[in-house]
Amino acid sequence: MAKKNSDPNYKVIAENRRARFDYAIESDLECGIILEGSEVKALRAGGTNIADSYAAVENGELWLVNAYIPPYEQAKMFKHEERRRRKLLVSRKELANLWNATQRKGMTLVPLVLYFNHKGIAKMKLGIAKGKKIHDKRETEAKRDWNRQKQRLLKDNA
Repeated sequence: MAKKNSDPNYKVIAENRRARFDYAIESDLECGIILEGSEVKALRAGGTNIADSYAAVENGELWLVNAYIPPYEQAKMFKHEERRRRKLLVSRKELANLWNATQRKGMTLVPLVLYFNHKGIAKMKLGIAKGKKIHDKRETEAKRDWNRQKQRLLKDNA
């Protein structure tokens, strides 16, 4: 997750908590997102969902697919589509690395967090991930449970 600042402008809009369970996150990357005016207002109002979305490199551009931004009720004339494809902004070098990871290494680009940074600009944190098998998920859950039990034991003994 992105760092929490004491800034009044910093605000997490949507978080994909399921991503860390379903995928092994190798690395993450912050990128910008191109939005329409009513989308920005809708993000500030809340109700956004990125759990079912993913990112893809197509024709030399990075796209966010299937992210839900609810309609902004006060926008009468210039409404936006709720699940339209949105362009993500990264440098050429990062785009080449993302293409290499997805096409050659079989990785997936998973949105982790959508947030407003300290300047009030909407940003997205993308995870470069590999899908987990069922046994990997069980192993992760067992480790998490063991760590919880260990913390309880240490707390009770202290």
